[in-house]
Amino acid sequence: QVQLVESGGGLVQAGGSLRLSCAASGFIYDTYAMGWFRQAPGKEREFVAALRWTEPRTYYSDSVKGRFTISRDSARTVNLQMDSLKPEDSAVYFCAARRESGGDYYKSERYNSWGQGTQVTVSS
Repeated sequence: QVQLVESGGGLVQAGGSLRLSCAASGFIYDTYAMGWFRQAPGKEREFVAALRWTEPRTYYSDSVKGRFTISRDSARTVNLQMDSLKPEDSAVYFCAARRESGGDYYKSERYNSWGQGTQVTVSS
């Protein structure tokens, strides 16, 4: 089991930036990929970005491509740099880990462990 804790959320003006971090603990040695999802009030959880844990490959939703960057800066930390933020980006952001190999990084059901989330609010 992998435990995940997000941090870095907050309130920012449209056009601003935030950097989210996800710290992982527990058994991470069989992790295949980690990702970021978000959920706004009254909406389903949606995919934001993901990266393979053992290869330098990243994936993004069309809505954030070119504005967000997912990366690793340590063996147990994944980050999400968010630039040019829009009010539509407001949501609770969750990091997640999966053991299952293959594609479909955008499917939340492929992930096995989830953090509690961090709130991101973008004002206009």
